[in-house]
Amino acid sequence: MARLATGNADDAHDIVQDAMLTLVRSYAKRSEQEWGPLFYTVLQSRIADWHRRNKVRNRFRVWFGGRDEDDAADPLQNIADGRSPNPSGRLQDKQAMAALESAIHTLPARQQQAFLLRVWEGLDVAQTARAMKCSQGSVKTHYSRAVHALREQLEDHL
Repeated sequence: MARLATGNADDAHDIVQDAMLTLVRSYAKRSEQEWGPLFYTVLQSRIADWHRRNKVRNRFRVWFGGRDEDDAADPLQNIADGRSPNPSGRLQDKQAMAALESAIHTLPARQQQAFLLRVWEGLDVAQTARAMKCSQGSVKTHYSRAVHALREQLEDHL
């Protein structure tokens, strides 16, 4: 979820680590059943904080013309994976996953949260509602809308 939200694995790892530390510091005495939804609540908060900070940083970059050194392409990403028995199948899978990630980015934030928490993280409706700090009915609505929007956008990959 954090990697999808940030588009950067390093930033995502930092966000997840910060969320885990916050969970341990603040909620260690809570029951184990509460940890999952609490973690995702903290994680969503950290992702929102990252977006706010990034927005401010980008404003300054525009004014000063700055550019990150991390923007350069990683040459190791271009090396072929020799373990794959079916390169065309892997390419199709990679293209489908890229299309899914792109489609997820087009969803409104709450639909994105509901979809990722329910499908990718495997939380049930009640846990998702606690993590998103909303009612179970809202989770169902956001999730349903997200699924319908994704189906429309990804009908070529189904």
